[in-house]
Amino acid sequence: MIVVLCETIQPYFMSVVVDRGVLLRDMSVITHIGGWMIGSALIGLVANVCNVYVSSRVSTGFGTDLRATLFAHIQRLSFSDIDRFGSSSLITRMTNDITKIQQVVLMSMRLLLRAPMMLCLAIFFVVRIDAEMAWVLLGCIPLLGGGVYLILRKGFPFFMRVQRLVDALNGVVRENLINIRVVKSFVREDFETRKFEARSEQLKDTVIRASNIVVLLFPLMQLILNLSVVVILWSGAYRVANGTLQVGELISFVNYLMQILMSLMMLSMVIMIVARAAASSQRVNEVLDAEPSLTDTPVGRQNRYRVERGEVEFRNVSFRYAGGETDVLHEVSFQVHSGEVVAVAGATGAAKSSLMQLIPRLYDVTRGEVRVDGVDVRDYALEALHQGIGMVLQQSELFSGSILENLRWGKADASREEVEQAARAAQAHAFIEAMPEGYDTLLGRGGVNLSGGQKQRLCIARALLRRPKVLILDDSTSAVDAETERNLWHSLRAYLGRTTLLVITQRVQTMQAADRVMVLEEGRLEAIGTPEELQVVSPAYREIYRSQQLFV
Repeated sequence: MIVVLCETIQPYFMSVVVDRGVLLRDMSVITHIGGWMIGSALIGLVANVCNVYVSSRVSTGFGTDLRATLFAHIQRLSFSDIDRFGSSSLITRMTNDITKIQQVVLMSMRLLLRAPMMLCLAIFFVVRIDAEMAWVLLGCIPLLGGGVYLILRKGFPFFMRVQRLVDALNGVVRENLINIRVVKSFVREDFETRKFEARSEQLKDTVIRASNIVVLLFPLMQLILNLSVVVILWSGAYRVANGTLQVGELISFVNYLMQILMSLMMLSMVIMIVARAAASSQRVNEVLDAEPSLTDTPVGRQNRYRVERGEVEFRNVSFRYAGGETDVLHEVSFQVHSGEVVAVAGATGAAKSSLMQLIPRLYDVTRGEVRVDGVDVRDYALEALHQGIGMVLQQSELFSGSILENLRWGKADASREEVEQAARAAQAHAFIEAMPEGYDTLLGRGGVNLSGGQKQRLCIARALLRRPKVLILDDSTSAVDAETERNLWHSLRAYLGRTTLLVITQRVQTMQAADRVMVLEEGRLEAIGTPEELQVVSPAYREIYRSQQLFV
């Protein structure tokens, strides 16, 4: 308000200087009013600096808070929720989209209030100088407003499409960088480059089409306002010649006309930025408004249960992924006793991983019940359930940082001795100690400086640190040699004690070491029993056994 007042008062002072000072040759008026002009300019300068400082701080803080809120909300979403949005889309929403919203906050605090206030004050002074000439100017504003509305209405769908194409482009980049070793191994750099260029060209064409619509706004405004200037100068000159308007008033009238032009230009710029950010805001709100599909149930919120014995039971469980057309698990029922070691076997696509992910309630069953210690997993608080169940996923995921920091993900307050015990049990201590900095060795993103078997053993050690009552290993020893795996099972039994161990595996020797083996076939429980029993009753198990004996 201070900046606007200081700017809009200047043409009025100028008219006084011209009409009462210059034309009448009165230096006292020129000096007096000139001093007021300098003073108001300095006050406006200070106020403008304060506005820039505050708006920059607030917009940056707003963007930071919104980004943190969005990230925290994403952490609460389930696997299926994240699959629905897509990881590359979520990255775009957290970066590109929030940056555009942050720009709106910045422009709002600098221009969104300033432009309409300047417009109103300039119109007030124009009407005060000459109401008849003011009608020429006031007649232009509805024309400009209608033009802006039509252009932005046509451009908004393009803004949404641009953001979706940014998602797609980020998805190509992310996929390429994750699989860069495969790309180089198969010499597919040219193919990936062409794929990226196709996406990039598609984005470029859409941005250009959106920009072409938006840039029509500025020539339209310039045309209407320049015509207004011509009409006002012609009419004003005629009035000056007739003596009904003073020269200073005509000069101030034209200056106010320029201020109106500036305010309309600023307002249009803000409206365009808002229109572009509206698409981004809609995408961010889409995530923020998404209710996590997996939350604590009313019973779970009471936090009455803890995993103590590690008994697992499936009762007629069927499961279908969100958006799937068919069930991937069909009427599965079995019971695992406390401290038992059960191997889960089956062909690729038999839904072994899907079955195991239902135990810590990473997904909810479609029908039936999954029970741990006799309690439906939906009646546990999610935090309590996950504290009692350790899981090593099929994909070994590590984070940037030291080995020690990665292992302490399993237990943040674990002592060095506890960490080393878990590493020994996972057959990881020896190779960690052989590294130049031991447990303080820094890992690259995803543990790129480790072999597949080393990453798997670190992930197992991380899970062991929690001393879970149920430990699920999802094919987590596939990159480990046979001797290391044999040593691993011996150390795990000693370390875990009465912990229930569920192991997804394709290796017969692992199945032979288990108390019982569960065989899945096309999402159905084909058989469960000791390895010896399955040799008799399970054709699927016999096929697995014979196929591996042939290779031996």
